[in-house]
Amino acid sequence: MPHDLRIAIDELKRRMDAGEQFTVIDVRNPHAYAESNVMMPGAIRIPIDELDKHLPQIPKSRPIVAYCT
Repeated sequence: MPHDLRIAIDELKRRMDAGEQFTVIDVRNPHAYAESNVMMPGAIRIPIDELDKHLPQIPKSRPIVAYCT
């Protein structure tokens, strides 16, 4: 397993543009989410403090990327 599990948005975009599929989870807190006009297309919205109870609903057939601020 890689030691650095972070991916920069530019790298993610490059890989998505190349056709790689990801499961993207928007884990921003409710305040940050409400204040933002930036939404990642196709992202699953799960606040970070609710992530544990939603784990069974997250598709695991492709790499998972958590989006936060």
